Amino acid sequence: MEDVTRKLLEECSEGCRMAVGSINQVFPHVSDERLEQVMRGYKNKHEQIGKEADDLLKEEGVQGKAPGAAATAFSWITTEVKMKMNDDNSKISQLMMNGCNMGIQSISGAMHQYESASDESMKLARKLVSTEEAFMKELKEFL
Repeated sequence: MEDVTRKLLEECSEGCRMAVGSINQVFPHVSDERLEQVMRGYKNKHEQIGKEADDLLKEEGVQGKAPGAAATAFSWITTEVKMKMNDDNSKISQLMMNGCNMGIQSISGAMHQYESASDESMKLARKLVSTEEAFMKELKEFL
């Protein structure tokens, strides 16, 4: 596996793990059944894309990349503080949309940085970006 392909797949794997972790973190605060359904659906989509990235990495003897400890801690603390201040469905939607936006920027940047990565890894990265965009679109109704 080329280094650029590995790096792009690691970015996808890490991004999916961050998304799933963030969704899990705010679940206890969700009071709207429809919002919970939307979030569960996108959690499953992120898990599936993350598994696809991890499977492609495993084929080459590489393990999926976990998010960095500092980034994970910062994200967790920031979300907890914001939830303590206001945990209504609108705030949850805003937080999730901010996460989607960060994911889109991160993966899109990686796609440009690793533009010679394999077609399969690029296709998976585009799928992840599309998933983030669709999630943001659905979250807008809860603002």
